[in-house]
Amino acid sequence: MKKYILSLAVVSLFYTQSDACAWSDPDYDYFNLFTQTIIKDKAYLPFLHNYSSRFYGGYNSALIPDDNVETWKKFFNNQLSYSETQNLVYKISMNDLNALKNGNPTNPLLQKLRTGFYQKYKEGIDYLIEAKYLEPYMSINYIESENSFYYDRDANRKNATALDYHKTIAALTSLYNAARNPEIKQRYGYQLVRLNHYTRNYDSAVQAFKTYVAPIKLKGTVYFMSLDQLAGAQRGLEMNSDANWNFFQVFMNSKDRKESAFVSMKLSDTASFSNIMKRANTNEEKNMAYFLLGYEDFNNPIPMMEKMYEIDPDSEILKVMAARSINELERSYLPTYYYTSDAQKATTKENSTDNTSKDTSADSTKTEVKEEKLSFWQKIVRFFKNLFGGSKSDKTGDNAKADQSDDELFSNPDRIPFYNRTGYYYDEKTQDFLDSLEKFTDKTKEKSKDEYWQIADAYLKFLKKDYKQSSEILNDIKTTNPEYLEEIKRMKVLNDIVSQPKIDAEYEDHLMKDYAEYFVEKKVEKDTSTTDQFDYYGEVPSTADFLKDVIANRYFLQGEDGKSFLMNNKLSDLQYNPNSSLVKSVEEFYRKPNKTQFEQQIIAKNMDSVGNIDAFFNTIYGDRAMRLADFEKAKAYYEKAKSFAGIPRQNYEWTEKNGQTMTPKQYSPSEYNGFKNISNLVFGHNVWESFGSADTESMKAENYTDFPFIKTSMDKLELADALIQLKKIGNGTGEKAAKANQLIGNLLYNTSILGYYRQLFVMDIDNSNGGKYDFWNTDRKNPYKYYYKNFLDTSYIEPDNFDLSINYYQKALKLSSNKEEKARILFQMASAEQGKYYQYEAKAPKDFDYSDPKWSEKEDARQKEMDNLKNQKYRTYFAQLKAQYSDTETTKNLMGSCSYFNYFMR
Repeated sequence: MKKYILSLAVVSLFYTQSDACAWSDPDYDYFNLFTQTIIKDKAYLPFLHNYSSRFYGGYNSALIPDDNVETWKKFFNNQLSYSETQNLVYKISMNDLNALKNGNPTNPLLQKLRTGFYQKYKEGIDYLIEAKYLEPYMSINYIESENSFYYDRDANRKNATALDYHKTIAALTSLYNAARNPEIKQRYGYQLVRLNHYTRNYDSAVQAFKTYVAPIKLKGTVYFMSLDQLAGAQRGLEMNSDANWNFFQVFMNSKDRKESAFVSMKLSDTASFSNIMKRANTNEEKNMAYFLLGYEDFNNPIPMMEKMYEIDPDSEILKVMAARSINELERSYLPTYYYTSDAQKATTKENSTDNTSKDTSADSTKTEVKEEKLSFWQKIVRFFKNLFGGSKSDKTGDNAKADQSDDELFSNPDRIPFYNRTGYYYDEKTQDFLDSLEKFTDKTKEKSKDEYWQIADAYLKFLKKDYKQSSEILNDIKTTNPEYLEEIKRMKVLNDIVSQPKIDAEYEDHLMKDYAEYFVEKKVEKDTSTTDQFDYYGEVPSTADFLKDVIANRYFLQGEDGKSFLMNNKLSDLQYNPNSSLVKSVEEFYRKPNKTQFEQQIIAKNMDSVGNIDAFFNTIYGDRAMRLADFEKAKAYYEKAKSFAGIPRQNYEWTEKNGQTMTPKQYSPSEYNGFKNISNLVFGHNVWESFGSADTESMKAENYTDFPFIKTSMDKLELADALIQLKKIGNGTGEKAAKANQLIGNLLYNTSILGYYRQLFVMDIDNSNGGKYDFWNTDRKNPYKYYYKNFLDTSYIEPDNFDLSINYYQKALKLSSNKEEKARILFQMASAEQGKYYQYEAKAPKDFDYSDPKWSEKEDARQKEMDNLKNQKYRTYFAQLKAQYSDTETTKNLMGSCSYFNYFMR
């Protein structure tokens, strides 16, 4: 059989592995745009498509009617509603029924019943009294086996063996013989079969079915309840083929027992569905057998669907198979995240946090190349076809497969993707499956009277980006089914928005006028009737989420990065990746006059997570100016940011009572908050490299005697002012000018990715390592390629310019006549030069990956080549230090505190 898509078994294996590493749920990784549950026969809801559990659970269980309740409702001539009947059968106690029998009911429902209700339905009420007496015991007695050590069973739980077997059998037989109503008589027969099954008297159970159930020529609910018990007994007798066939009959003829019957079939016979196919005689049986075969082996269900089509194109289970197939395709084409396709290789300087030693090992000063491994979903998405072509301003690299301009995209709406993606492997098998399913659906909609097939066909056209034809199909559908109407309405919205090449003010007004319900957030009450799996991981991705992503992508393509960012993020999120171009675009939107209603209500609302927005922007701009050594510009920005109250962070607390709660972080008066309380040690130098130690342990102050404006503790405005004064002094001559330039060089190095104070100018509150300190393998100013939805998963800020600190050190070196100071300056220059090497190493081409069978050998050769290059081109100042200053006390002290430097000096 040709496999068009991943087999369920293989996918399940991947999910198992993925879940072992992280909290995840594959049923949250697509948008559920096509509502599987619109099938009319709700008994098949458990057999819709999902990966998280054995059966689909995203529905209200009340949608599947209880056969037994419906049968009792009919028995009582529909005098009771469904819920009242359910209450009578399952909830009202035996004592309450006896009170009704005695003419003095106290239960409110029983009191509502007219006088004479018991006399009219005497046999039924008497049966319910007996059934409620038996019910607590109706479970099979548990027999421990050699594998039972892992099964925690309640030893005190009642089971059928607690009853007096012979006495109960006699009583049920007597009641059976006395009953006149055939349905009630058959119910007593059911109890006889069940009692024998649960007491493991399997032969007696089989005989009881033949004696008490089968002779009554009724093949309704009670018959199939009894057949379910018979099949269980037959399985106990290892009559697996007969058991399996009877479970199949239960599956086919019941509504609420399909899950259990399916599981029982699997337990009874390893070749269950193939053997059923051999015994199927009627078209109904064959059709159901084809369904089970297709359901079980979902590699390519089309052949089975074709066979089902030939039998009955209006079959409800054929729609179930179609829904599952569409869902599989939707997962392939519409995952909730699209990651950048560039291989993100990051070189991160290792932290040395061993506080027991003042020695930094060679490994800690050497960078380590770490290639980011693809997440599970990236692997899965890359397996499937790339539906969305093109990418914004990025046509370089191995993964760039589209070479079309934005103008070309906009001028041809048919070529507009849902998201602007490149770099995923094109999977022709998935495309083949979509084509085959579309042909099948197109054929079936012509023959079937159910509008479902027209809706399915329209959705497949939507996936193929044929929005015009999809809309035409939807407009022609005539139906009164409320679920169908809701799906049609949603799909019309999808076609409209996704086919729109450009989102302008006029279209934004259209969105608010006609589709506000998809964008204006509403408080949704938790639906306690659904299974826990859909609540455990938060809200299931929705149509509104999808449309928000589409619009975010359109803004991204249009160059409106600020609006694109705010569609998926809060303003405060900029603190984690404060790259200048994006911040500028967000600010431009913030300051935009005459915003449309859509911009005000949908986009601008995400800017309320920052107290003083102007101070927030100016702090980011000031920080960037500091990293570029433009201290005058930084001071101008910081002047406007004096009211900055602190980087907006949340404190997370978890308690048994309240779960996880978040509260805004409150900074203490002496705590660094992103603007104030900066130690003068920022102008100092490392004693050892340990980012986890206190600054007083890791850093040592320089001599600031000649620079009284360097305060013990400063805010950023004072820091910028101090740098301006140092820069002015550094333009002079002599040792003071040399020291001023050295201090500036120290600050620039100490606030770089390699420095102890690397958090100061990247909107962070401490120096703990993280993604934003990686040496990125990208030349692009913006690594985001499609939208900013995964903003917090993709860390990036502009790289450091280590030449800035080296230039100030060069000035200091030329002006200083103190040999000890020169040695210290050269060591600092050598440290900054390492940063330049790390940046080069991250960008160095690599033409092999982990899949290469000779990866280790090639990696060793590459590392050797990189080490040689490092010694030839990036050891300039180490070499100068060794050649000219090896006899200084400074050099000797450095050799004692830095093992790598000691190794180099040998």
